[in-house]
Amino acid sequence: MSLNKAMIIGNLGRDPEMRYTPNGQAVTQFTVAVNRNFRGQDGNWQEETEWFRVVAWGPLAERTAEFLRKGRKVYVEGRLQTRQWEDKDGQKRYTTELVANQVTPLDPRPRDEGEPGPDASSGRSEASPQRGRGGSAPAAQGTGETYEDLDDLPF
Repeated sequence: MSLNKAMIIGNLGRDPEMRYTPNGQAVTQFTVAVNRNFRGQDGNWQEETEWFRVVAWGPLAERTAEFLRKGRKVYVEGRLQTRQWEDKDGQKRYTTELVANQVTPLDPRPRDEGEPGPDASSGRSEASPQRGRGGSAPAAQGTGETYEDLDDLPF
């Protein structure tokens, strides 16, 4: 039996960058900074930052590119993957990235300037997304589950 699962909580280091593969599949890349506080040998608190490259595919890639921005706190779950390629000089290069299957923002989405405030009767913003054509929207995970209302999405 094997297991390749990673879970991180941190802040986006830059805005997500989305592109499409030649066959039309969306792929989004972004970085997440994860901080760790510890006591050094001198007894003083120190902070260490570890950077993770994150890749999301398909509908999850499209949602992360649309809703996430630099600085937002996010939970990412997925698997670690190492890729290899050769640069122009023939040197082998490697990169390890977290291939996301779940991305959940952990802080409230900042409102754009000029966006209407919450509707007093429902507590929802007037600019909230509406239901999709089928009456439900895909979940943030790549499992095929659906949510009854887009407001139930984790972002």
